[in-house]
Amino acid sequence: MTIGITSRTLYADQLFRGLELDCILCEDSQFIDCTFLDCSFVETEFKCCRFVNCEFRQCDFSLAKLTGSTFINNRFKGSKIIAVNWAMADWPANELGPKIEFYSSSLNHSTFIGLNLNCIPVVNCQAVNVDFREADLSDSDFSGSDLSDSLFIHTNLTAADLSQARNYSIDPGLNNIKKARFLLPEAMSLLYNMDIILDERPDQLKEWG
Repeated sequence: MTIGITSRTLYADQLFRGLELDCILCEDSQFIDCTFLDCSFVETEFKCCRFVNCEFRQCDFSLAKLTGSTFINNRFKGSKIIAVNWAMADWPANELGPKIEFYSSSLNHSTFIGLNLNCIPVVNCQAVNVDFREADLSDSDFSGSDLSDSLFIHTNLTAADLSQARNYSIDPGLNNIKKARFLLPEAMSLLYNMDIILDERPDQLKEWG
């Protein structure tokens, strides 16, 4: 177990437990196959760092800055990643598969605008007021997540699974939802964004004869 982190350092197969490193600057460090448990990085800046195959459990990344940092195959579980601008990170175009994964975490007020994050899982998360505009979220999984007030504009949701998501507002005319999965009654919100008139069905149909 390592007791802290410093800039311009390579960490491999390390366990970081209970670190409280709020408001620090970590620059040009690499984290390979590391686990972070109950760590706090509130308003911390990771500048030009590299995270590969790392897992974050019960960590607090609220207001963290990820300037020029790279994330490849990292998992966040039971963590707070609130008001983080992921668009500030560096996203290699040649990396395949999900670069980050979120499970039972809070992503409220975060930004993923314009990012290529196909296959990303956002499962059982609070994703309130998150900016997904112009992002590629094809084949993504939003099972069990609350998407209240999140923005989907020119977003690629091809084959995405929103069948168990809730409180989303997605305009089919402004987004690619081909082969995406939805479930009633939540899917009714898709119709509300279209220029049509919805009439309620009478409680009882008139019988003839």
